[in-house]
Amino acid sequence: MATRPSLISAETRYSELLNSVKSQPLPKHIAIIMDGNGRWAALRGRERTYGHRHGLEAASQIVEFFGKELKIKHLTLFAFSKENWRRPRSEVDFLMSLLIDFVHRKLDELVKNDVRLRVLGDVSELPTKVRIEVERAIAISAKNQGLYLNLAINYGGRQELVRMTQAIARDCAQGLLKTEEITEQTLSRYLYTQDLPDPDLLIRTSGEERVSNFLLWQIAYTELWFTQTLWPDFSKEELVRAISDYQSRQRKFGTVIEP
Repeated sequence: MATRPSLISAETRYSELLNSVKSQPLPKHIAIIMDGNGRWAALRGRERTYGHRHGLEAASQIVEFFGKELKIKHLTLFAFSKENWRRPRSEVDFLMSLLIDFVHRKLDELVKNDVRLRVLGDVSELPTKVRIEVERAIAISAKNQGLYLNLAINYGGRQELVRMTQAIARDCAQGLLKTEEITEQTLSRYLYTQDLPDPDLLIRTSGEERVSNFLLWQIAYTELWFTQTLWPDFSKEELVRAISDYQSRQRKFGTVIEP
């Protein structure tokens, strides 16, 4: 029986690239803007909800790959923005039900794999059923020490900065903080990401090349990687290529690296 050299070659190349990536310093924190579910569904003549369901499966596979294979500590996924409330009510309701479904189906697996779940965003504005399930998952996984999975839900970068400013102003008014004590480190402690390292790498799918109000403070020196791939088709192979590209870059943070 004839062999399939092209397939074998692709698998070999991926295996070699993965081993190369794992042999070098990995990013501590990767953030992903998961974009393209609707277009993926439209290309197949289906409703947007069809794309969202397959996008959830892609996210589940990436989370599993992070925790089991890459051993990267922090993964942040942009799941639902402040602006997404403007979408049709039926689509928003479906996205909320998908979130509940994810928590129901994946929580035991996440706990088993030592994944700690947290939410970046205003949980108080979520529908009651969603908020209860999310808060339950956060509490159950709170002591896990493996992958820190951060879901940005009802999140907006500008809104986060407004929230931070208001909190600092209140503390200054109450005498808990002096204006001369306000530094970059102080500001960071008032963000949703207060105890997280800033992302080393931000990935956006679907061909769009913008950050869409995502982690505006935190990505000041983050490396950006854009791909034409629509999110439901985003694979572990492409993730490894993104990390490999990141590892090839020199991160100077405003300084000069001598040859």
